[in-house]
Amino acid sequence: MSARPALEIAVTSPAGARAARENGADRVELCAALELGGLTPSAALVEAVAREGVPAHVLVRCRPGDFVHTAEEIRLMAAEVRSVIASGASGVVIGALTADGDLDTVAVARLVEAARASGRPVDITLHRAVDQSADPVATAALLPSLGLTRVLTSGGAPTAAEGRETIAAMAAAAPGLQVMAGGGVRPADIPSLLSAGASAVHLSAKTRALPLRGGRWIPLGAGGASAEQDTHFVTDPEVVAEARRAMEGEGRGPAPG
Repeated sequence: MSARPALEIAVTSPAGARAARENGADRVELCAALELGGLTPSAALVEAVAREGVPAHVLVRCRPGDFVHTAEEIRLMAAEVRSVIASGASGVVIGALTADGDLDTVAVARLVEAARASGRPVDITLHRAVDQSADPVATAALLPSLGLTRVLTSGGAPTAAEGRETIAAMAAAAPGLQVMAGGGVRPADIPSLLSAGASAVHLSAKTRALPLRGGRWIPLGAGGASAEQDTHFVTDPEVVAEARRAMEGEGRGPAPG
């Protein structure tokens, strides 16, 4: 019997973790700077989210941009892996590519080794570096032998709904791997992603927080083109609940085939 499909919500705060937990998420992916695609959160933030009682898989990504990392960056991220696990993470989300677009197996092995050094069971997910790789299907097939348990992917497309066929191919190529569909996922997309072979679904369920600043607004860095845009994302509990209902099959017709 196949396991129940899992719902993962990307969050950036303890409040987001509570919203996810209370509305049906099975786990959260915790990061900072969601608007930049996510960066490694602080140890204090990991500790706070771990106390919320929902499994927290923590993104380890030391900078925005591409996934071709220097040796110094890999050393830093290995230290971050150890730090977030010590702070209570139940999993880590990692990845690195070579300049040719292949999985950087040496770098990934080092990050996996850092995760295993904790001495307790830790889930290890390859993040969406897979979607910028030269061959997402071949990359997915490599992961079980490297000790990874999951891959987060849009199937190499701008959104998971558009990459549905590749997601199906990835699931077929790596039967021991949990293929988690993520990237622009809306609750309405979930039934078709599950029928394609995804065994988990990831979405941010985000909405812009209302600015609560006093005084006048001035731009700080790349914060936004206006006071309304210069804010941060928060988790929308209604979207989480809608996603949970979609995971349970409400309104879903029979799966094709």
